[in-house]
Amino acid sequence: SFVKPGGVVKLASNSGATGVRYSFIVGSAIENEFIHTETMPFMEWHLHRYGRSYGDRRDTYKRPDAKNNQSYNAQNAAADMVYCFSFAPSGSTLPKQQIRLPPPLKVLAQCRDGAFKNIPPGSAQRALLAKKLHERFLKEVCGTHV
Repeated sequence: SFVKPGGVVKLASNSGATGVRYSFIVGSAIENEFIHTETMPFMEWHLHRYGRSYGDRRDTYKRPDAKNNQSYNAQNAAADMVYCFSFAPSGSTLPKQQIRLPPPLKVLAQCRDGAFKNIPPGSAQRALLAKKLHERFLKEVCGTHV
């Protein structure tokens, strides 16, 4: 384990984030023997002025500006929440992690709403969109997103 019993972990995430939702953050923490102790608005946290980052490959070319820390696309600090956890290991061996796989390519190509709503069924445009979306889902489930 990388955290000592009783160790605290705080994680900030934007409400507009599409890759990792709060339910995934809290659920994963609980699955790994962390107790959810508090959730607070990011701007109320004493570290709210720290240099925010995307936490993925975008950080190499899209850094937040130092002046007002707002160079994110639709990720304003006022929409961020901080999730706080305390590590409480049981001493038992953890079960295998639950990973929810994305829908198969065939299922995505049959979608009738969202981005697929106005694209004719069976068209090359629909197939390409389904392929791109499926590839993105696979990258995200593997932790290699954006």
